[in-house]
Amino acid sequence: MLLKRLKASLLIFCLLSAGLFILSFLALHRLNSLIAPVSTTMDSQVIEVNIPLRSSTAQIAAILKDEGLIKNEMVFRLYSRYKGYDQKLQAGRHLLSPDMGLEELLTNLQQGVVYKEGIRFTIPEGFNLKQIAARLENEGLFEQEAFLQACLDYPRENTFDFLNKVPSDVYYTLEGYLFPDTFEVRRDITPKETIEIMLRRFDNVFTENFRNRAEELGLSIHEVVTLASIVEKESRVGDERPIIAAVFHNRLRSPSMPLLQSCATVQYVLGEVKPVLTYQDLEVDSSYNTYLYPNLPPGPIASPGREALEAVLYPADVNYLYFVYKEDGSGTHYFSTTLQEHNHYKNLAQRNR
Repeated sequence: MLLKRLKASLLIFCLLSAGLFILSFLALHRLNSLIAPVSTTMDSQVIEVNIPLRSSTAQIAAILKDEGLIKNEMVFRLYSRYKGYDQKLQAGRHLLSPDMGLEELLTNLQQGVVYKEGIRFTIPEGFNLKQIAARLENEGLFEQEAFLQACLDYPRENTFDFLNKVPSDVYYTLEGYLFPDTFEVRRDITPKETIEIMLRRFDNVFTENFRNRAEELGLSIHEVVTLASIVEKESRVGDERPIIAAVFHNRLRSPSMPLLQSCATVQYVLGEVKPVLTYQDLEVDSSYNTYLYPNLPPGPIASPGREALEAVLYPADVNYLYFVYKEDGSGTHYFSTTLQEHNHYKNLAQRNR
């Protein structure tokens, strides 16, 4: 009888111990979650936070919660007290970011007026790598050559999975993947850090849904970005992007019309944008010249925006094979299904000009 009671007591003790261990583990996991940064991305926007004079820890916690910089005010207050920081937090202007954990936030808040002037820059949709480098030099970040060299030196392995599939015969591995957007960065940021911020933005935009849709179409991410870069350069009006994408999709599927014949790809080879390409220009021997070589070029010719990527993934349901710029100031194109129609519209565009 005594032995049974001992066994029962031992079982209860083991169950209670296991329960306490599980509860402790869950509590610790929850605490670590609340201490962790609000955002896990490294390109979160820097937020200027003003802490008024004589603000209590509770008031500072409320300000940070309103700015989306912490998850829980009570945890911030308890952590600050536990670390001995609550009497050391300074008033003033601070530059903080949602990707900072509590320890980093509290360290910054102890340093008085911590205000490092940042730089905000915008990379337009359709910029190629050299144009991006020139824009960053104009913004006073670093010289063009330094940025281009950093792009050449950037390792494709063990970074972003989409870079692993980029062919070796492209001009620049990162061409097309430095996502066009507005960024705010530290003034002392390095070229490599800037590259990683832009690549991360692309990775965030090219979602799992995009990846799945590309697979449905039988396209790799690299092929989607390559085609989207051409659509970006050829389109001037947003509503036409899915139609222009459809034209190129139709050509890629057409046994009789495998040439994309995109002037934008020739201009990429030439390194300049010409209003009118000559016959000599169209004969330049390059795998990027879609007047000479069928199917897609080796890689993107510019950085496509989200709309161009979506246009390639969800093209319009049309059977057009041709388009020509109207040259009437509208920014739109004439679309056609036959060469005869296309030649008619080309003559009309010339008259418009």
